[in-house]
Amino acid sequence: MTTRVAAIDCGTNSIRLLVADLPDPSTGPQAPLADLSRRMEIVRLGQGVDRTGRLAPEAIERTRVALAGYAAEIEKLGAERVRMCATSASRDASNAADFRAMVEQTLGVAPEVVTGDEEARLSFTGAVRGLPADADPPYLVVDIGGGSTEFVVGTREAGVQAAISMDIGCVRMTERHLHGDPPSLDEIAAGQADIAVAVDRALEAVPGRAAATLVGLAGSVTTVVAIARGLREYDPARIHHARVSYEQVAEVTADLLAKTREQRLAIPVMHPGRADVIGAGALVLRVIMERAGMSSVVASEHDILDGIAWSLA
Repeated sequence: MTTRVAAIDCGTNSIRLLVADLPDPSTGPQAPLADLSRRMEIVRLGQGVDRTGRLAPEAIERTRVALAGYAAEIEKLGAERVRMCATSASRDASNAADFRAMVEQTLGVAPEVVTGDEEARLSFTGAVRGLPADADPPYLVVDIGGGSTEFVVGTREAGVQAAISMDIGCVRMTERHLHGDPPSLDEIAAGQADIAVAVDRALEAVPGRAAATLVGLAGSVTTVVAIARGLREYDPARIHHARVSYEQVAEVTADLLAKTREQRLAIPVMHPGRADVIGAGALVLRVIMERAGMSSVVASEHDILDGIAWSLA
């Protein structure tokens, strides 16, 4: 017997909804979710949090509008269980209580402000189900978000071996370093150095350099992969489990950082809400591959959102 669930992932840059039917347990541990609805809105909840320590009122309002639409979708589809996880921005903000009150009033359930460790474990659960046969374990799963990046090492059979969250998301790094349009070489160098320090700390805390396969999650990774594959439109089916080389990632990263925001907006696969931060997201991915010694990355369209859904089983 299936169970219909709704999962919401509210990050620093975007808020996403998944309504899906969980498989009957008798179908086996690798049976997939049956998606009914996947939606994403760029709300930039973490706007200015790195600088001010507070969620901006206009960012909370953008999130409320998106969440109201999600609540209507959840009611229409008849989800039996709902879980909303809020991540980096709402962990860091001094006025997080205002955000929680808005969510309860709009959605009818309280958001769970998950720890970085829990965020990493949910991402791993969503990412490793259904990986192709040529993706050898152990896996290093990296989830490059707006405010933070999660690093998780493990296998399907044994689960998570180690996990850590670092404050090097694409929004945070853009606001901290990449101010020019396009950013200057000095700005890029400062951002790269900041990212490298965090990545080295992460790879010391989790045995990422010993992993056989790098799995990349979230919009920065999937956008870079879509560009590297030469897609003329964003097609999740062609991006999911696509593998691209370090050389391709480095080439795309250099190109994105050399472009203006308007030039990035003209890229066919670019979401308008991602154009101003994609350079930093690509740089995070490139530095991770470089410091971990990874020759390629496998993109996954399944991530923390799917992990939240599975947690409702």
